[in-house]
Amino acid sequence: DPITDYPEPQAGESLADEFESASPVGAKRPTNILDPGYDLTLRPMRYPQFFDMYRDAIKNTWTVEEIDFSDDLVDLQRKLMPAEKHLVGRLVAFFATGDSIVSNNLVLNLYQHINAPEARMYLSRQLYEEALHVQFYLTLLDNYIPDMAEREAAFAAVENIPSIRAKAEFCFKWIDSIQGLQKIETPEQRKQFLLNLICFATCIEGLFFFAAFAYVYFLRSKGLLNGLADGTNWVFRDESCHMNFAFEVVDTVRKEQPELFDDQLEADIRQMLNEAIDCEHLFAADVLGEGVPGMSLGDTRTYLEFVADQRLAQLGYAPEFGSKNPFSFMELQDVQGLSNFFERTVSTYHVGVAGDVDGDGVCNNIDMCPGYDDMQDCDGDGVPDDCEGEPDCN
Repeated sequence: DPITDYPEPQAGESLADEFESASPVGAKRPTNILDPGYDLTLRPMRYPQFFDMYRDAIKNTWTVEEIDFSDDLVDLQRKLMPAEKHLVGRLVAFFATGDSIVSNNLVLNLYQHINAPEARMYLSRQLYEEALHVQFYLTLLDNYIPDMAEREAAFAAVENIPSIRAKAEFCFKWIDSIQGLQKIETPEQRKQFLLNLICFATCIEGLFFFAAFAYVYFLRSKGLLNGLADGTNWVFRDESCHMNFAFEVVDTVRKEQPELFDDQLEADIRQMLNEAIDCEHLFAADVLGEGVPGMSLGDTRTYLEFVADQRLAQLGYAPEFGSKNPFSFMELQDVQGLSNFFERTVSTYHVGVAGDVDGDGVCNNIDMCPGYDDMQDCDGDGVPDDCEGEPDCN
């Protein structure tokens, strides 16, 4: 690969000699990914996996203008019960601020401390995707809430809806601890950074948003708000890849500085997840407070515990709850929708991931072939049959 492979040094010179001039004058390349500074050197590439993630993210490009909300407006006016309208109102109110919190954390806390240019390329792409999500939710609110006063109240939900304010306060508690640090040099500072990153991956994008997705896919299972579900498919895939990147950074730090991953860090992570579940359970009590047939508060709590156990597994820890997924509608939620999406969009779109088929936010089929839209999927697994390892259609 011309991007990630680099020629061996000639006889008589070491790899260090060959690349000495590639570093900024007077600078020493960092040893670990959390070492302070701004490494600008992409050769040799220390973490090619992050560059691969960046390239996969580019393949997953989509635009808000592709989403058709026309049927949703009919559903809102004629089909949704009052309790379901309350659910949607709370959901869009949370969406209005959730991704902005993530974007601020990327800019203020994460970008400056992850010291690898290839990883920062991915973070730059992620910031674009978070802005795209904000645009999606802005468009959602403009379509769903025609009354300007109600719309303004939705954007101010973090101030005036207690269940949403509680989630925001949880986020700031765990992610603001490193905001004033220009460098993270001591073990305790690096543990604080890890807690920030893990909160972002496991609790905010990995739990709060996945709970929100469950409400969307529940409504879709009843044939409601398909435009919202189509857009959520794309957001779901973006968020899954954001989590995979964050977990890869955590795994990189674990390999470079295993001493940081002590019993206290694990205890803090488990406390964090329990607090996140409590916050999301409070939100669920609000969302479902008017009684939504087919969705109970108890099942929602079980689903949150199931997702939390998945996040712990991704971090290499034993489960906390042992809960199973109670929502059958989450098991094949995005593969078919995205296949249909490609049938009606231009052929220049490519996809970086094939989707999550068990509802836990882990992409089950990571790599898809270029030219996805020109290939056939005869066995219905969401992977083109011309990809390596897939049977030929004939």
